[in-house]
Amino acid sequence: MSEAEHPARLQPERAVTVEDVRQLMGASTPHFALQLRNRIAKLIRGLPPDHPARIEGEREIDRLTRLGFEGETRGEQEVDDLDPLPSLTGRPSGAREGPETGEEPSPVIDRD
Repeated sequence: MSEAEHPARLQPERAVTVEDVRQLMGASTPHFALQLRNRIAKLIRGLPPDHPARIEGEREIDRLTRLGFEGETRGEQEVDDLDPLPSLTGRPSGAREGPETGEEPSPVIDRD
């Protein structure tokens, strides 16, 4: 998934609709949430604050931001034999904290 936009949405004379926002939010998963958030932000940029597409877009931007940083849990909440995904713990995959391994926790890798 990229942040490239459908050419029809880029036409200056084309009005942004709530349906445009909903088409983008339909594919939202934690993995792509921040890219979709950016695409919606670009789409609604310049719309007046009371425009229905902007209202829907801002609501969706908030949801996608939470989804991208907090992730989501489906199915069983606690599975003892599986490590949580790094996006949910802030730690690289496989990194465990102290007592069970006797080591210091692994540092979070900052890729910025």
